Amino acid sequence: MAHLGSRRTRALTLPVGLALTASLGFLPTGAASAAPVDARPAAAVSTDGPKLSYVVNTRGGHGTVKQVRKAIAEAGGTVVIAYEQIGVIVVHSQNPDFAKTIRRVRGVDSAGATRTSPIVPQATTDTGVEQPLTAAQAEVAAAKATAGQDPMEPLQWDLPAIKADQAHKKTLGSRNVTVAVIDTGVDDTHPDLAPNFDRRASANCVTGAPDTTDGAWRSKPNESNHGTHVAGTIAAAKNGIGVTGVAPGVKVAGIKVANPDGFFYTESIVCGFVWAAEHGVDVTNNSYFTDPWMFNCKNDPDQGALVDAVARATRYAERKGTVNIASSGNSSFDLASDAIEDAQSPNDGTTVTRTIDPHKCLDIPVQLPGVVTVSATGAKGLKASYSNYGNGVIDVAAPGGDSTAYQTPAPPATSGLILSTLPDGQYGYKAGTSMASPHVAGVAALIKSVHPHASAAAVKALLLAEADATACGAPYDIDGDGTIDAVCEGGKHRNGFYGAGVVNALNAVRW
Repeated sequence: MAHLGSRRTRALTLPVGLALTASLGFLPTGAASAAPVDARPAAAVSTDGPKLSYVVNTRGGHGTVKQVRKAIAEAGGTVVIAYEQIGVIVVHSQNPDFAKTIRRVRGVDSAGATRTSPIVPQATTDTGVEQPLTAAQAEVAAAKATAGQDPMEPLQWDLPAIKADQAHKKTLGSRNVTVAVIDTGVDDTHPDLAPNFDRRASANCVTGAPDTTDGAWRSKPNESNHGTHVAGTIAAAKNGIGVTGVAPGVKVAGIKVANPDGFFYTESIVCGFVWAAEHGVDVTNNSYFTDPWMFNCKNDPDQGALVDAVARATRYAERKGTVNIASSGNSSFDLASDAIEDAQSPNDGTTVTRTIDPHKCLDIPVQLPGVVTVSATGAKGLKASYSNYGNGVIDVAAPGGDSTAYQTPAPPATSGLILSTLPDGQYGYKAGTSMASPHVAGVAALIKSVHPHASAAAVKALLLAEADATACGAPYDIDGDGTIDAVCEGGKHRNGFYGAGVVNALNAVRW
């Protein structure tokens, strides 16, 4: 799933059971190719290893890709799809030496396995299990709602925290703007999402190749509901029912990239960004890290190839005009430090504890150049207890929720978590940087709504310039036990906790 807990969407276990949740590479030119190819391995090639997926990153265009495809077949690989426009080929192979062999082929820049072992069950960047909204809570909220508010909006402390409620008096956003939720899937039948859902820009990218079968973008009953919650925060309709999104007038698409076991593998992520780029998506939200490595070290041939592939895809999307937003993660890491202990990688095989340098080993896509990196705040406006941070790494901050005991919202809101949509017409609370990122995606969508011709770079610049500068403040002791829990470095206008500040939806629509 996205990394909740041990992954960005994997859940953090906070006292109230929170559900939580960053250009590189040479971009070859060439025509897009999505034609799968079934190639037979050469007779002498070993095919007795586990069936793994690989990304092969090439230089040049169609001619180079054609030559490399032939070499892939000879090395015992089967091409799933070739994204010639970015020079990335997705391959399956049971040859244990496939990556080593293909790296020696002329025209190949890098190649690596996207996983370390055949699939095993695993989880998604929110924290803990969601807390369903009870009927009693919904009734109390509806009784408190004022004219113009959706019934549950009084429980959404996060909207006034970024002045979204004031922004809505000026505009709800444009129907010409689409935000794609690259995630675990989106339930487009939800009554708060159906009015704004963009089917044309939606797909299932789990295999690495897009599937546009009707409903393929939805999560199944036994899969994570994470993407549906994220989608509601961005664009739940202002329609007299349920909750309200940050940009309730824009369209939202679902690009499913998490497999049934909850893994976000590189081939799926690449497919997601390319699909978004080629279907007019203005903003993508990415509340996950790319499995199986929390951090991908560029000097490792496999991990380096994953960084290369995803970077090519994010840069391609940005060149097409897409603004990519990503959650910073829920491990309370200082991403600007010299060393971090990663005890969660690889998460699809035998995990090892390693010390990495986050300047050389990247959490992707969040640490890729050009991607907007988001930290989370709680109901008191402080960095959330779980949120990653880092001076020069965090671009902006937004509400992601926190333990209600740490950061209690003002009445009538009762929970310090973020309320949003869940599948089957339900609503519930989650928290994490997974929940912060969609607030930023919503504000970016509002900026694009009032500046329809703005480039991706211009939208990002406005996003940062219009944020509310937030100083580090007093020493950070979020649980009040007398021990400093994190150190904020930097000044009021740029620091490790809040970046350029907390996003401001009202500023986004003022001009």
